[in-house]
Amino acid sequence: MESEAVTTPFGRRPMSLAMLLKQRRGEAIAAGTTRNKWKLFRSVCEARAGLDVTDRALTVLDALLSFYPEDELSSERGLVVFPSNAQLSLRARGMAAATLRRHLAVLVEAGLISRKDSPNGKRYIRRNREGGIGEAYGFSLAPLLARAAEIEAIAARIAADRQMLRGMKERLTICRRDIVKLVSAAIEEAIPGDWEHVTSMLHALLQRIPKAATLENLPPILEELETIRLGIINALDLQEKVQPAGTNESQIEHHIQNSNPESTSESEPGLETGLEGNRDPEPRPELERREPGMAGKDGEGSRASVRTNARKLKSFPLGMVLQACPDIVDYGPGGMIASWRDLMMAAVVVRSMLGVSPSAYEEAASVMGPETAATVMACILQRAGHINSAGGYLRDLTQRAHRSEFALGPMLIALLRTKDRFSDGPAHRPEVGTDLVQAASR
Repeated sequence: MESEAVTTPFGRRPMSLAMLLKQRRGEAIAAGTTRNKWKLFRSVCEARAGLDVTDRALTVLDALLSFYPEDELSSERGLVVFPSNAQLSLRARGMAAATLRRHLAVLVEAGLISRKDSPNGKRYIRRNREGGIGEAYGFSLAPLLARAAEIEAIAARIAADRQMLRGMKERLTICRRDIVKLVSAAIEEAIPGDWEHVTSMLHALLQRIPKAATLENLPPILEELETIRLGIINALDLQEKVQPAGTNESQIEHHIQNSNPESTSESEPGLETGLEGNRDPEPRPELERREPGMAGKDGEGSRASVRTNARKLKSFPLGMVLQACPDIVDYGPGGMIASWRDLMMAAVVVRSMLGVSPSAYEEAASVMGPETAATVMACILQRAGHINSAGGYLRDLTQRAHRSEFALGPMLIALLRTKDRFSDGPAHRPEVGTDLVQAASR
């Protein structure tokens, strides 16, 4: 009977409707649901803020999982562990008994475990005639397995938010640096403008940056900083058009430096390749000629200008990415992807599914950028059947990107061409994994 799954607490602990509902949800496990207990525990640690549990409570959960004999959590093999307080305390790094009971209550309240108390309140098992476990009393890990999909979704969302916040902080730092150096160059070159007011506006904005930056309070500040930077660049561009070109040796020298194809090596190679067809036939003024005062020691101003222009390049449209990699849509929130944030959340889920380590994906996001790393994961998923090791494949692309040998555009174009080529029927399908590596190296 279904009522037999309900366990009332032992001793003075009262029973409540909330406890009954948690027990019901904890026992509602879909048939065939299994999870590696340590991977699921890693997801719990990632989603700790969303689950409202403390780090000490996670230490106790780690100790409880160590008493489960198998690596795979499955309801078919039973999910009750029954350690004594002494053994549980040892595996919880010597935690005191009172502290142990408090954090066990936190785990129960968070809905990650449930109590299955015996008639006398002790934890033990009763074996059957075959020597197997007939009845077990202790702590049930069934709620943890029942909420596995929810926990993994929370962990993916938090990881995506963290990567987005990290990228936003990097953009803010670069924007602040650009404003300071551009204003300094304008003052040194005696370019007309209210630069003192611009400097005061910058200091006022920097004072508004909170110590605990979040995705809610940082974007408005970043938007204002980018507006200030754009205004400075427009003022410098206007002054550049007014002055006659090639009037002194310094301008000719900078023209030669910026005409060197190797001077653009710090921009994103993948984005340059992808947007090559959309470039204007005429060279951009800001890449060929600049004010002499903008170049610092050892060409620092030249490199800053190249990075500024590289940031103007837009990434590939999300619609193009989804058209080339439609399989990633199934892993988005609610089975759909409507923004880059949804794509990054889906990429974290796919990363775990394909066995790519968190360190490999974080390194890729750090080198390529969060959006590009998520797009690469979508490409890997699209051709997962042709790739032996997704983690090794991603690390290889990360190394290529680090050496400025990676191009995202040819990867997407190769997938789009392959999709169009075989849309009418599977004739002779080449090894797409090798094609993608060759395309990414172009």
